Amino acid sequence: MDKDNSRFRWVIFVFVLFTYLVMASQRTAPGLITEQLMRDFHVTAATIGLLASIQFFVYTGLQIPMGILVDRYGPNFFLITGALFTGVGTMIYSLGEHAFVLFFARILTGLGDATIWVSMVLILGQWFTKQEFVRLIGVAGMTGSLGFLMATVPFSFWIDILGWRGAFFSAGALLCVCSLILYYLLIKKTKQFFPEDKVIEKNERKREKTGRLLRRICSNPQAWALFFCHFGVVGGYLGFISSWAVPYGMNVYEMTRSGASQLIMIGLIGALIGAPLTSWISSQLQTIKSPYRIVHIIVFMSWSSFLLFNGKPPFFMIIMLFFIIGYGFGASALTFALVRQLFPSIEAGIVSGFANTGGFLSAVLLPSIFGYVLDLQYASGSIIDGYYYGFITPVVFSLIGLIGVSMIKEKVE
Repeated sequence: MDKDNSRFRWVIFVFVLFTYLVMASQRTAPGLITEQLMRDFHVTAATIGLLASIQFFVYTGLQIPMGILVDRYGPNFFLITGALFTGVGTMIYSLGEHAFVLFFARILTGLGDATIWVSMVLILGQWFTKQEFVRLIGVAGMTGSLGFLMATVPFSFWIDILGWRGAFFSAGALLCVCSLILYYLLIKKTKQFFPEDKVIEKNERKREKTGRLLRRICSNPQAWALFFCHFGVVGGYLGFISSWAVPYGMNVYEMTRSGASQLIMIGLIGALIGAPLTSWISSQLQTIKSPYRIVHIIVFMSWSSFLLFNGKPPFFMIIMLFFIIGYGFGASALTFALVRQLFPSIEAGIVSGFANTGGFLSAVLLPSIFGYVLDLQYASGSIIDGYYYGFITPVVFSLIGLIGVSMIKEKVE
């Protein structure tokens, strides 16, 4: 019995995605208790900002090394240990009595989180055919967005019931349980059902030297095309919508904080739809590049609309723009469908990590650049002008993404 014909693969699929769902929720869940942390630990907003970003710095910095390790030693071990690290880090976060403990906990959580996406991409590639993979990678992308959704009202409700320490401790404990279940499924049961995989895996783990591999990947135009693709659509959503969307709604449209936060929800709805729908369309058309290029064009036009309307489009248009930008973020899962198509399986890990670095690098850069531009304009007293000039950054980022997808030379099956 082959892996890609077994019913057992769907059990793997469900538990891997459930683990990803819980891990994704813990990326942004600490934002729910910002004011509580400032009171309990007597820290400044700048300290909280650094605490919020440190996990993403760790995540971004480890994507390429993690890709190399996953290619060389297999994804199962790293997915299992990543879930365990994230779980333990989350529990330590809930028990911390000093700010430095919170920093240590988020670094540990970032270390675990850095393993999940690359490992999951490779595991799905091992268990499903190429056509199935294109559809399922969209479901995986939607699962990450559902995790972000869990970190809003549902987790806030859980905090109200258990207190913030109890809520985070229970989430960490759940991830530790997920780690144990994944060990049982990916190691114990897989060896029982597919004993011949052990020999094949050992033969496939013989790789070229790391330095030579890195030089070859970094000199491959297709790898850079995927890097730019992900750079162009991820940073706008994660960087702007999660950092500046609420202040933008409040300052430019005089919305309440609650009303402005609904802009994030609109983007999230777009992301939830964009991942599975675009993957399904690609699967039906049996091409990835064409629908993905259309997504990049629409995202570029959406960001450009902010400049066209001097930083303040009509309000009804804002709803559409946030939805489209979120949709583009969801569709970015196609980057990894292209990795599967353009590169051999023994290089899928490092190329996935390389591409994912592009996405999260833009997510790290955009809030800082946007904030710097705003600071310059605040000094002159023009808030709307500040946002107008700030929007140049996501326009440039999305243009880079469009260039990237245009560079792709899709293989015809």
